[in-house]
Amino acid sequence: MPNLPRIRQKSSSAAIAHNPSAQSLAQAFTAFKEAAGSLETSYLQLQTEIAALRRELQERNRDLAQSLQENERIRAYLGRILEALPCGVLVLNGFGRVQIANPAALRLLSADSPSTIETLQVPESIRCAETGIEQSWDFEAADGIVHLAATRAVLPAGFGSAEDSVFILRDITDEKRLEEAREAAQRVQALAEMSMLLAHEIRNPLASMELFAGLLAEATEGHGEPRIWVDHLQAGLRGLAATVNNVLQFHSQPAPQPVPRNLRLLLSHTVDFLAPLARQSGMTIELAECDPELYLQADPHRLQQVFLNLGLNAFRVMPAGGRASVSGRALARGDRNWVEVVFQDDGPGIPPGQLDAIFQPGVSTNPGSPGLGLAVSKKIVEQHGGVIYAENAPEGGARFHLEFPVAGAER
Repeated sequence: MPNLPRIRQKSSSAAIAHNPSAQSLAQAFTAFKEAAGSLETSYLQLQTEIAALRRELQERNRDLAQSLQENERIRAYLGRILEALPCGVLVLNGFGRVQIANPAALRLLSADSPSTIETLQVPESIRCAETGIEQSWDFEAADGIVHLAATRAVLPAGFGSAEDSVFILRDITDEKRLEEAREAAQRVQALAEMSMLLAHEIRNPLASMELFAGLLAEATEGHGEPRIWVDHLQAGLRGLAATVNNVLQFHSQPAPQPVPRNLRLLLSHTVDFLAPLARQSGMTIELAECDPELYLQADPHRLQQVFLNLGLNAFRVMPAGGRASVSGRALARGDRNWVEVVFQDDGPGIPPGQLDAIFQPGVSTNPGSPGLGLAVSKKIVEQHGGVIYAENAPEGGARFHLEFPVAGAER
């Protein structure tokens, strides 16, 4: 019994060996099993590769999404930069059509009225600007002339059309104005230097002429007409001296050298000094009132220049027969004592809108006057610690107030 299976197996193998059809079937079955195993292996490999490709695709899609987000963020960021740029950025294609224009470019090129990219008109002069060279043009806008500067660059191949051009626009109106102001200041400085040079050259011989005119006045005292001629000569020389001193003091402003001075004596000398100028114009000047005990700390030569300027202004505006007066008095203001000098004339007065402006350089109510006298006077008064202001008197004419701190006990 135990030996029967082996007998059968041998019988079966022997039967297949002696049966060709059975042998082919067995070979086919074996090949099928091998092919099925190979196919199963290939299928498993394919599934593994598909899974790897799927993971790689997901990673690529995720990277692409991140790249798109980053590109969008950079694009938005660059857009904000373009909008915030203070200069204009303009891009034109080869046909001259506007492709890009930031807000600054729209504002610069449509100064008269707001516009958009579709309606923006680019001047032909800018379209034809040379490459790499900044050029400037003047355009008329609603609020005046606008100066624009533009620099052109051609985009290289690979960035849109090779004919696309980028323009950088700048508003150089303020730069132009500053340049013009700087040139004007340089001209004024050159004129001031020349004026000072001439004033220095004139002052020395002028002083000699004043001295000789004084000697002539003494020699012709009581000689009628010759004395009148000398008075005219003295008046002209003193007027010329005032102009020369105004030029020198306005541009150099030497520091004053104050000493205690009796105010009444100082004003008396002023009236005597101005008298020839008044007589030349058919006018009079007088010392109205002044306490003989008033003193102030002053540089008499500098203050005499102030009084001379005020007197000349009065004589220029008063009609023939006019009268000017000067007075001094004490003032108590707060915890300080002051002295006040008042010059008054009976001329037409000062236009209300110019009461403050007349102390600015170059401002004058007298045609032909350089407008330095009152500006110099204001500086000299302020150097003495005082103030000066003007008003129109109720009875007519102008009134100039000069206030100075009282000198100490030393006299």
